[in-house]
Amino acid sequence: MARSKKIGILTAGGDCPGLNAAIRGVGKTAIVKYGMEVIGISSGFLGLIEKEYIPLKEHMLSGILTLGGTILGTSREKPFKKSKQFKVDKPSLIVETYNELGLDCLVCIGGNGTQKTAARLVDEGLNIIGIPKTIDNDVWGTDQTFGFDSALWIATDAIDRLHSTANSHKRIMVIEIMGHHAGWLTLYSGMAGGGDVILLPELDYDMDIVNKYLLKRVENKKPYSIVVVAEGIKKPSRVESAASYVAKKIEQGTGIETRKTILGYIQRGGSPSPMDRILATRFGAYAVDLIAREDYGKMVIKKGEKIKDIPLSEVGSNVRLVPKDHTLIKKARGLDICFGSEKTLI
Repeated sequence: MARSKKIGILTAGGDCPGLNAAIRGVGKTAIVKYGMEVIGISSGFLGLIEKEYIPLKEHMLSGILTLGGTILGTSREKPFKKSKQFKVDKPSLIVETYNELGLDCLVCIGGNGTQKTAARLVDEGLNIIGIPKTIDNDVWGTDQTFGFDSALWIATDAIDRLHSTANSHKRIMVIEIMGHHAGWLTLYSGMAGGGDVILLPELDYDMDIVNKYLLKRVENKKPYSIVVVAEGIKKPSRVESAASYVAKKIEQGTGIETRKTILGYIQRGGSPSPMDRILATRFGAYAVDLIAREDYGKMVIKKGEKIKDIPLSEVGSNVRLVPKDHTLIKKARGLDICFGSEKTLI
């Protein structure tokens, strides 16, 4: 009989809902379906560098499906990033630990940075499978990442709650949503939460146009407005938050009382949504099927309703951005939602 495979799992980068569901999906499928041995790597790539890991047994994976965070821990360690302070060859240490453990494959669960590192580890001769996660939904090659749906529920709920206080005080409320480069979470939560203005990193905007739009709403007997902004929108100062900048410019330009809310890390926390639990589980199970076929160097993706895979080498440094002609933006403009351009004036 052929020797059963031994695999490692790590979670890297920022935490998000669904990580434990993915760990469970990988671990249970590997152990139950294929009889594989599973090793959990602590704190992302740092665990491989510092040789911190633990064997994962099936009973250890029970009860974690609904838990937020990650039982393995995570870090933002970038092993290929050069440091003048530390001269350690981190990629070599990772390869050394991989070989010492006798791994047949390493499953790397993470966002863009993690998948980029995973692709470089393939070049170092390791067998790697990537699983994409992030609340930003910006990993290139997949229609959706787990974590996005959970964060969308949280952001939408927050916007819903702002409507009542904005209406009570007849003021403008600016809410900042996570997303440095991609505005998927801002666009979707802004639409779902009934935002009046939505500002995205991918779209140029003019605050004069935004202010004219808000004043026109007042003239049309709409006494309050909700402005939903992505943290990564273009602005003059990197120090000032997107919400602070936009709120200040609105109050200066309209004279209307304006308040800001920065949702922050609350978007990453808590139990994953049912859809994220299912997606993470599907990703994890598919990853192990790839390992069983010895089809390495791939990242698991969702295309339509199907789970597929693409070469990690194709993911690279690409980021999945919101297209300027995205159908949801077109629909929103038809509803008179302002994106900060002339097309949205009443």
